[in-house]
Amino acid sequence: MSTGGKRAGSRRAAPAPRTLNKAALGLGAAITLCVVAWGYLVYAAIDFGTAARGGTGGSAWSFMALACLGAIVCLFVGLLLVARLMRVLGITTPPPSDDAPPRPVGGKRAAR
Repeated sequence: MSTGGKRAGSRRAAPAPRTLNKAALGLGAAITLCVVAWGYLVYAAIDFGTAARGGTGGSAWSFMALACLGAIVCLFVGLLLVARLMRVLGITTPPPSDDAPPRPVGGKRAAR
């Protein structure tokens, strides 16, 4: 029985070690923060709106408006960060630049 030879090694290469994608991790944390802030602001807007309709708060309407505006901003920023995360993970591709050659119509190559 032979233990050596030309083909004694493994037929597969060792798997490459996985690296931590710091950009994706940071974007994920920022998205989580935006979603939590959005949820809190929506809850606060509902609470301020209830107080304003009950007539117990003179400035409750303005606080409700500020909470609504803050919730809108948090949701918008969160969606922008989701789009950026998809780009970092390679799920989407960036739009073509202005100096890129035009794509043929219908996805076919142009005749030469």
